Amino acid sequence: MAEPAVPALSSQPSGFRMKGDVALALGIVAILIVLILPLPPWLMDIALALSLSFSVLILMTVLFIERPLDLSSFPSILLISTLIRLSLGLASTRLILAHGHEGKDAAGHVIEAFGSFVMQDNYVIGVIVFSILVIVNFVVITKGAGRIAEVAARFSLDAMPGKQMAIDADLSAGIINEAEAKARRSALEQESSFFGAMDGASKFVRGDAIAGLLIVFINIIGGMIIGVGQKDLDFSKAADTYTHLTIGDGLVTQIPALIISIAAGLLVSKAGIRGSTDKALFSQLSNHPQALILSAILMTTLAVLPGIPAFPFLLMAATASLFAYNVKQTRKKEVGVKEDAEKAEKAKAPVVEEPISKSLAIDTLRIELGYGLLPLVNSQEKGKLTDQIKGLRRQLAEDMGFILPSVRIQDNLQLPATTYVVRIKEIEAGRGEIRPNMLLCMNPSGAKIDLPGEATREPTFGLPAMWISPDYREEANFKGYTVVDPSTIVTTHITEIIKDNMADLLSYAETQKLLDELPKTHQKLVADIIPSKITITGLQRVLQNLVNERISIRDLPTILEGVAEATGFTNNITLITEHVRSRLSRQICDQYANKGGFVPLVTLAPDWEQAFSESLVGQGEDKQLAMPPSKLQQFIQSIKTTYEDLAMKGETPVLLTSPGIRPYVRSIIERFRPQTIVISQNEIHPRAKIRTVAQIV
Repeated sequence: MAEPAVPALSSQPSGFRMKGDVALALGIVAILIVLILPLPPWLMDIALALSLSFSVLILMTVLFIERPLDLSSFPSILLISTLIRLSLGLASTRLILAHGHEGKDAAGHVIEAFGSFVMQDNYVIGVIVFSILVIVNFVVITKGAGRIAEVAARFSLDAMPGKQMAIDADLSAGIINEAEAKARRSALEQESSFFGAMDGASKFVRGDAIAGLLIVFINIIGGMIIGVGQKDLDFSKAADTYTHLTIGDGLVTQIPALIISIAAGLLVSKAGIRGSTDKALFSQLSNHPQALILSAILMTTLAVLPGIPAFPFLLMAATASLFAYNVKQTRKKEVGVKEDAEKAEKAKAPVVEEPISKSLAIDTLRIELGYGLLPLVNSQEKGKLTDQIKGLRRQLAEDMGFILPSVRIQDNLQLPATTYVVRIKEIEAGRGEIRPNMLLCMNPSGAKIDLPGEATREPTFGLPAMWISPDYREEANFKGYTVVDPSTIVTTHITEIIKDNMADLLSYAETQKLLDELPKTHQKLVADIIPSKITITGLQRVLQNLVNERISIRDLPTILEGVAEATGFTNNITLITEHVRSRLSRQICDQYANKGGFVPLVTLAPDWEQAFSESLVGQGEDKQLAMPPSKLQQFIQSIKTTYEDLAMKGETPVLLTSPGIRPYVRSIIERFRPQTIVISQNEIHPRAKIRTVAQIV
């Protein structure tokens, strides 16, 4: 299933969300002001406490998130935190150099406290501790995080095509829907953008560490020069004061930098901004109340440490606690509303157990597609498979007078990706393999196809063919080849399968429907025949016999008239069918006439006519064919040879027999050459033009 999307902005406090853009803009402006204007020591204390609180909050958030994308705004957060530290470094430098001679609290109590707490009145220890801190940050954490971000960005970009193909495959297979695929593609784009941005953002941390070293060096050297040269301090006093202030300033800025570096390393070793920066920033940072609570506890602990001013840290702790409480209350309300909605939905729509009888239902006609062929159905282009099947149903109604039942199309993960199967009443009736993004090319002459591609066989008739790229369509048409798209291949195959199995599809219900849909002028004829002369089941058998030999039943009134006549002298379904065929002689001759208007005929030699007549055993309507197997094999071989020779000449004639033996000749031929049409002399209309092209001898 699709991965969860980036946390929605609705999870943040409503009042905080509405003013988020204004607050972010004011914060950036404040940073720029600090770069230009000097800060009083008391405001510097609050600003340094804010910087430290912000870095701790980021670290706690990184620890609690489940995926890097849950904090996709981290590169922007990293830039803002770096700007805060650099602006405070510049402001503290201004205070140290301008007022350092006044005492160790010249740059605020926070810097003084950090300097005293770490240095213990020994600035050599302070310098060593500060140097180690900078080395750990610069050489170990920052460099490692930057390398991880670089490798992650490279591998994320390299893996993107494969992940995209996996999403498309899941969508084609029906494992996920379009909405889930869209969410996964969005998450994939964000991940790629995130690691690319982190690769560049890691340079912020590296530059921040270098800037911290330079600021310390400038503060010490500049402070010594100003203290000794301008403020008339002795060298030891100046060294003690300015080193104390500089180390304190370096610690209070480098500790947040170290925390941010750790957070960056954790994040890239476990992704882009979605929506505007202020919404992503505030919603994601305030989305985990545990992080806010732990930040508040840590700020409270710092406030009670000896020598550290309590007010700034208690203020930050109270603010974090307030936000955590607000977020928890909002979440409780959302969970309550969701549970109420679910209860109401369950009460409104009680679960109804599906009847077991539904499992007995059988699809009359079903097409199963491998997952690679689903674009044939889901495509928005004209001529997709579903549209062609709709056209097929209409065409069959016009050509055969038979309304095809609804066709069910479904995917089947058990099939190979490019395979389709046609099932009639759950039984496989045919299958084929196609290439969805290619075209099938066939040479009508049967010669070799002179185009680059993949040799294959056309699935409907088994003719030699080749899969070619769509780029060669014009060249193939120019050479006189037949070019067919995948949807048309499937539709053609389905058409032939339906025509071969139309007798199975013509059920009792379909027969009744055909009778019900006859115009009112023919309903009297139906009432006279059914059920007094023939039952609906008997009529169904007659119609099945006709469609089984691809005789159209569209002229149903004429068929009913023929049935009415035949039932006057017989109840045998075969004989009734033969009589109906004679009534449809005009239609049959027109159906099998060639372009010249002639019906090409292959006749049986008198010897074969006599052989079949003599092989009929039984009395009356119970006759059966009892021809010796050797004789049957000779007849089959003669039919094959004659029709293969005629096929080479481009002829597709029908086989003409006497009326008495036609059903038996057809029952033999349909077993080895079902496409051969067999008609009797009674089915030749008096006005039809005929031409004998061969004789079975």
